Amino acid sequence: MENLKDIAYKYALQNAVKHKGAAQNGAVIGSIMSSHPEFRKEAREVSKTVGEVVAKINAMNTDEQVKELEKFGGLAVEEKKVEEKGLAELPDVKGEVVLRFAPNPSGPLHIGHARAAILNNEYIKKYGGKLILRIEDTDPRRVYPDAYEMIEEDLSWMDVKIDEKFIQSDRLPIYYEYAEKLIELGGAYMCTCEGGEFKKLKDQSMSCPCRDRGVEENLKLWKEMETMGEGDIVLRVKTDIKHKNPAIRDFPAMRIVEAEHPRTGNKYKIYPMMNFSVAVDDHLMGMTHVLRGKDHLANSEKQKYIYNHFEWDIPVFIHYGRLKMEDIALSTSKAKEGIENGIYSGWDDPRLGTIRAIARRGIMKEALEELMNEIGVKIADSTLSWKKIYGLNRSILEETANRYFFIWNPEEVKIEDIPGSAKGTIERPLHPDFLDRGNREIPFNGNIYLVKDDIKENKVLRLMDAANIIFENGNAEYYSTSFEDAKDAGAQIIHWIPADDNVIAQVVMPDASIIEGLVEPACENLKVGDIVQFERFGFARLDEIKDDKLVFYFAHK
Repeated sequence: MENLKDIAYKYALQNAVKHKGAAQNGAVIGSIMSSHPEFRKEAREVSKTVGEVVAKINAMNTDEQVKELEKFGGLAVEEKKVEEKGLAELPDVKGEVVLRFAPNPSGPLHIGHARAAILNNEYIKKYGGKLILRIEDTDPRRVYPDAYEMIEEDLSWMDVKIDEKFIQSDRLPIYYEYAEKLIELGGAYMCTCEGGEFKKLKDQSMSCPCRDRGVEENLKLWKEMETMGEGDIVLRVKTDIKHKNPAIRDFPAMRIVEAEHPRTGNKYKIYPMMNFSVAVDDHLMGMTHVLRGKDHLANSEKQKYIYNHFEWDIPVFIHYGRLKMEDIALSTSKAKEGIENGIYSGWDDPRLGTIRAIARRGIMKEALEELMNEIGVKIADSTLSWKKIYGLNRSILEETANRYFFIWNPEEVKIEDIPGSAKGTIERPLHPDFLDRGNREIPFNGNIYLVKDDIKENKVLRLMDAANIIFENGNAEYYSTSFEDAKDAGAQIIHWIPADDNVIAQVVMPDASIIEGLVEPACENLKVGDIVQFERFGFARLDEIKDDKLVFYFAHK
């Protein structure tokens, strides 16, 4: 691996020469992280090294900086910054990898979870190894009982292959064992300080009196913890009490939670905090790499203290930028509250960003996979919008979805003076680009339904593949059957369905509003789950066949 100090020196010189002698720490760090992703897991060391190097270079005059930079070939040697797209290489891979997807069972998965699930799955496909599903349910108050099954269903829909599954509430004796070992190693202590008092001391970089307890006293209190109440005592991991980030100073590892757990009932009351259980599990499960958002940078540092206390090898931590969601409801707690209050119909309500909601609308797993691969694990934040999802999904459905007519806001029309020669059965291809799929047949006898807004006075209208008509004084009159006549008259081409042979349908829109209408008779052959393109309307998925009605969920145009 190229020396970090040399890399920082080169980039700092380039930045200084480009900016009139004053290099900027942030710009230099950005250049290093972009061109040398292997250093991302050492963000703290990079920041420290850059600070030292920038201070040294900024102390030079500009002539000295230019002369020094010439040793590296001048500004021409600057590596071109290329925006990272797609699946970047994992650093420090030594054979097969072991990765994990570790959701909290507070509800089903949403599109934000899809990034971690899909990227972990993609890396296993790339390098080989195994992907572990670990349900992190050590906070009884945040557990939604149905989520255990829903999470696995969502992963199955995304085609994420799980090799092993663990549920943390099954592993509490293991956490107890390692908590006791940590005490024996002198890496943790029992703290009986009131929370507010401990925070005051911590914020002043001062240790609390409990920190000086000996191993025997800590073990005694650990054994007695079961008899105490919530908030009376916690087990704390010893860290640097003067650490620049107060959150990392002697963070809690185990605490009492007096709440019934959906799986274990009241069998346990001592539960691990996330950083402790995760560190223990990642070690015992042989994790080689951990993919997580950069909002977990502090957690990664906390977990390193646990690794160091036990003298364990630390996995490679890879932190990626935040995924900002536009117009997508992702809060699990708010969704749950909305369901309970009747605002949402369920976890698959089209207004939600859950995996099951977007699947119900006809968003394909391949579109999500392509999206997440494109975003990758870059450190920069990414913004996700429905428009982006729709674009990727449309490119898939354009080929796979057959075409049909849907008449919304229908108006019945009887065409006057239509000759018998214009009547008959109209055949249209199920897909214009794949004629081998066959045709659908639509009977045409002059009695039809049109979309009400398509009806315009004194304008020639072309009924697709059927006839030309014109409305005068509210009456539809036969004009001709010639397509050339329609072109000459500048006719609008519209769709239609027979008045005597159709199927009642409704389309549930993304805002949960419902559009009532009618579809052509060939739709009777559709099966639940089929995704179609309604011409001049958009893509929709058949969700339910209810008596004589077809219920579709709208995907997008």
